[in-house]
Amino acid sequence: MRILRHMKIVLAYSGGLDTSVILSWIKETYDAEVVAFCANIGQEEELKGLESKAKRTGASKCYILDLQEEFARDFIFPMMQAGAIYENQYFLGTSIARPLIAKAMIEVARKERAGALAHGATGKGNDQVRFELTAAALAPDLQVIVPWRDARFREQFPGRAEMIAYCAKKKIPVQASAKKPYSMDRNLLHISFEAGILEDPWMDAFAPQNKEMFKLSVAPEDAPNRPEYVTLDFEKGDCVAVNGKRLKPLGVMQALNKLGGRHGVGRVDLVENRYVGMKSRGVYETPGGALLYFAHRQMETLTMDREVMHLRDSLIPKYSELVYYGYWFSPERLALQALVTESQKNVTGTVRLKLYKGNIMVAGRKSPVSLYNPAIATMEADPTKAYNQDDATGFIRLNGLRLRVASRVHRRK
Repeated sequence: MRILRHMKIVLAYSGGLDTSVILSWIKETYDAEVVAFCANIGQEEELKGLESKAKRTGASKCYILDLQEEFARDFIFPMMQAGAIYENQYFLGTSIARPLIAKAMIEVARKERAGALAHGATGKGNDQVRFELTAAALAPDLQVIVPWRDARFREQFPGRAEMIAYCAKKKIPVQASAKKPYSMDRNLLHISFEAGILEDPWMDAFAPQNKEMFKLSVAPEDAPNRPEYVTLDFEKGDCVAVNGKRLKPLGVMQALNKLGGRHGVGRVDLVENRYVGMKSRGVYETPGGALLYFAHRQMETLTMDREVMHLRDSLIPKYSELVYYGYWFSPERLALQALVTESQKNVTGTVRLKLYKGNIMVAGRKSPVSLYNPAIATMEADPTKAYNQDDATGFIRLNGLRLRVASRVHRRK
């Protein structure tokens, strides 16, 4: 795609070394006006002074938008209702954040009448796909500039040393420090760690010498020696209260992160399959997400119809792939979400959890619309006579018909 010079470009900007270099490089290469954009999605990084830093680096403006409530309400909660978990291990913390960031960038681009978006994702990862598929769905007219896929940029900056030297020459205000032994990405749902020393899948990320890496949770062995009980109240599939206190989605995630982190819950080390074709090792902390996922499932077991649950569950791998690959705004994800929303209309009640040294255990569940009937389920005599055990004879005989027929046919071979 041919990029026009002298256009206005909105850049996803963090203030770190990479995006600081990219901001200056884009402005210089395309003779463009660059508008910096930073989304606050719960990363708790120091945002103070970021606007001034962006402008000193060459940005004409810097937008810093607090998207935390929208992130929890419109992205995390709908995904949790779907029971999404990629490859049975990954809670999709980074994946679900990227469509929101891209959507907000596009809104800024419209406001600024910009002609292009730019991001600092590399050409080997998933984030480039997630950003650009969102742009394709919401703003196909906008061009997307990706310096890491531009040979000129890679030739100029083959490593970190060249970037630091460039910043010194251009007087770009960055803190030049030694490269971390891993990369980290944080938001309201999780923290991810990858690359560097973690590229060896035999390396033990949970070894005592690596305790300082983790930010959201204590090591399970260092968690309190006494269990803690916590209750989560649900209405139509969404958690609306923690320990009896009603909270908005953002408040729910913040409260659960503290509770789960205190007990070493939600740590995962996995090798996942990236959309671009390679395998990647990642280590994740998702304390609040792990609690919400587990409690939500317990609420469903009490209130959701069996066939509805099995149908929804059969779609979890597909839904999770759509989130992981970056198709949040695709028609198929929206169609699946409609089914999920319908499935959640009776997922209402309270779940009690027991947290102890990295473990989440259910300690009770109740609901005003529970489908569990102890009078029917009891192994004792049923005074209501709602279930006649004699009926099971015909049920089993009819369901075994095809097996008996097949057995007789195969026996003749």
